[in-house]
Amino acid sequence: MATPAIAQDFAGENIEWTIPFGVGGGTDVWARFFAPQFSEHLPGNPNVVVLNVPGGGSITGANQFAMRAASDGLEVLGTSASTQFPAILGDPRVRYDYANWTAVLASPVGGVVYIAPSYGVSGPGDIEALRGSEIRFAAQSATGLEMPVLLAFEMLDLNIRAVFGMESRGAGRLAFERGESGIDFQTTPAYLSSVAPLVQAGSAVPLFALGVVNADGSVSRDPSFPDLPTFVEFFTEATGAAPEGEAFDAWRSLMLAGFSLQKMMVLPRDVPAEIIAAYAAAAQAIVDAPDFRQRAGEELGAYTQLVGAEADAALTRALQIDPAVRDYLVTWLRDEFNVSF
Repeated sequence: MATPAIAQDFAGENIEWTIPFGVGGGTDVWARFFAPQFSEHLPGNPNVVVLNVPGGGSITGANQFAMRAASDGLEVLGTSASTQFPAILGDPRVRYDYANWTAVLASPVGGVVYIAPSYGVSGPGDIEALRGSEIRFAAQSATGLEMPVLLAFEMLDLNIRAVFGMESRGAGRLAFERGESGIDFQTTPAYLSSVAPLVQAGSAVPLFALGVVNADGSVSRDPSFPDLPTFVEFFTEATGAAPEGEAFDAWRSLMLAGFSLQKMMVLPRDVPAEIIAAYAAAAQAIVDAPDFRQRAGEELGAYTQLVGAEADAALTRALQIDPAVRDYLVTWLRDEFNVSF
């Protein structure tokens, strides 16, 4: 085991960044974008190594981190909506508690739903053609990252057959590329790196971006995909009316809890304050770099990063969910996917 890091000095150390997903998904892309930059900006220039621990829709790796991570600052975790949602809903498999973690970096992320060109669908005007087919969707779990996407499919009255068990969204994309699924969803980093080429090659057709849910509940276009309609725009054009009701309230809550702060770097809360401060300072130096916005825009999307105390406070807010919304989601998951808590 590596020796504990001296306050604000990681010289000669290896920092293990647990990513509770397989290689190739959005969280993995995000972590591998930031890892060398943390190595550059943390005191002593430690080697920051990404460790993929897939399973349980991110629960396996997050549980492992919660049980094993020491307070020396040499172990950090990358979380995603698939980590947040089960904790919010009270999934009994969860052995971690966000109250025991401190966030030092939080990245809002969007995402895009796309379909195989064989369905002959290009937009909301083709909704009846979409409804006429059973379409497979390779997903991680009913309570994971895909939850607002699954809810959107239901609101659109699509005949989607979710096939669960993917170790990451990257695995879901590969199933789409092999023709094993007909519709897919990827968060912005994975979409930009792996799906945009498929679209350019004519092998995938984007339907809508999820969009950005604002503090007042309105939904605006994703700055990374300004030419794609939001889910709300797609739904409104497809059905002739704006979405409303309990399902839409739940969808907005999931978006705020899981996508407004979609990916986070967290450390155990008992890590010494000076080490937390070193991570926060490194994150600030990364996002303050003159070329960061351009590089991040190309690989992660055009989103504003939160660092330090601002990230930690935003995490606390994002994990608060209306009990009525939680009850609705628990009932929906039970009735639609036979998932009980």
